[in-house]
Amino acid sequence: MDDLGPLLISITERMSREKKRGQVADYIPELAKIDPNQFGISVALADGQTLSAGDADTSFSIQSVSKVFALSLALTRRGADVWKRVGREPSGDPFNSIVQLEADHGTPRNPLINSGAIVISDIILAARDHVEAVDEVLNFMRNAADDDNIFVGPAVAKSEQQTGFRNAALANFIKASYNIDHAPEKTLALYFHQCAIAMSCRQLAQAGRIFAFGGRKGVDGHALISSGRARRVNSLMLTCGHYDGSGDFAFHVGLPGKSVVDGGILAIAPGIASIAVWSPGLNKVGNSHLGTIAMEDLAVQTGWSIFGEH
Repeated sequence: MDDLGPLLISITERMSREKKRGQVADYIPELAKIDPNQFGISVALADGQTLSAGDADTSFSIQSVSKVFALSLALTRRGADVWKRVGREPSGDPFNSIVQLEADHGTPRNPLINSGAIVISDIILAARDHVEAVDEVLNFMRNAADDDNIFVGPAVAKSEQQTGFRNAALANFIKASYNIDHAPEKTLALYFHQCAIAMSCRQLAQAGRIFAFGGRKGVDGHALISSGRARRVNSLMLTCGHYDGSGDFAFHVGLPGKSVVDGGILAIAPGIASIAVWSPGLNKVGNSHLGTIAMEDLAVQTGWSIFGEH
């Protein structure tokens, strides 16, 4: 891996020359303020090294990447009972589709679309109050990353709560289908706060090690989740992690990955590395434009695709 550091620098330099950078998400006011000219990338390896380039230490709200960690918590607590309330199939529709939820009678297609993640938040909430549940998710992220400096961004959380009308519609529809146990506003409060957790590429790559190394923080690290659950989360990231762009990401990159509406991507090369990239401009399906290009470039040059060398 001696050439990995220079490769990340080379990719970052190429991304700086790209003229098309995508459009930042503007439906959440706080995200609309982000400078689109930023790009960061980090790779956390089995030996504990984390190599980075660009704006890798700039924090951003992890948004939908929080879903894979919340799912891991829910599986640890409830095991296979989770699948009685949410499916495991790709959606093929936008992440916030209510049409699909109605067709499926209130059972979300998978836990990585918004409706599914809301149900997962409801499972985590259980008998806890909101503050305890947020702290549990936050502490899980801090433990995975070995970093106590990870925090919830209050401005982003507030912005999501004030503008999250479609998510409120999803939660109320699921409640009407008897698939949410708590008041929708309580479940949504946890969901909005977990999405507002702020991390850098470096921190996110370090947290993602649990999915790269069988639930452990590196080959010899402490296990946070079982190897079987890490494998299952990876499978869902591959098939569902980029919503209606999941097939295209698998085709071009060939790694399990989870996209973020403010331009982050977490990707996993099982047994090798956890990769985080961030650039705020989005492509037409709502995934990071430069991040997707950079991730394909990295996969091609390292041969890390799970389907074999490019």
